[in-house]
Amino acid sequence: MCLICGCEEPGRPRREIAVRSPGHPDPDELVLQAAEDALAVAEGWIGWSAGASMSLGNAWTPHKALRRITDHLVDHLCQVEARSAGVTTVPDQWRGRAVTLDSDWARFTEQDLDEASARIRRLAQVLAIRLLALRPSWDEEAGEEWTIRAIAEHVAEASATYAGQPRSPASPARDGAQR
Repeated sequence: MCLICGCEEPGRPRREIAVRSPGHPDPDELVLQAAEDALAVAEGWIGWSAGASMSLGNAWTPHKALRRITDHLVDHLCQVEARSAGVTTVPDQWRGRAVTLDSDWARFTEQDLDEASARIRRLAQVLAIRLLALRPSWDEEAGEEWTIRAIAEHVAEASATYAGQPRSPASPARDGAQR
């Protein structure tokens, strides 16, 4: 929807994700679909210049949500790669969800969405390629850790959760009011 006049102008094109079994996406496809779904939500944030919404015990802005999606892709890509190589992952000392950076408060522009889209799509693709290569081990038990399939499902669910956090009661997409 156009943020200026509210017309039904088509938004940015989604990357089409080919699903091998429609209705039952495989782990690699789940990650790619989740990235596209999150970016579609993020398109509605263009023009955001308000404060943050509070959710999950933290302040959320568009920049923070996209940063968290990106960080989460990196975290689980590292987890999958380390498992594949038989090594321990580098411990995550950064608790990014609990932190709102000064840069997270910046207004959200079309260029911000384009930058995030390029980064998130590429990271999702790298993780999806790796997941596909590990297809024979998607459901292998991993002791205390999640299966590869469970990691992919978690990444997809978390991407949707993070994308759903920035909310404003005066969203232009909803009522035409400015933020």
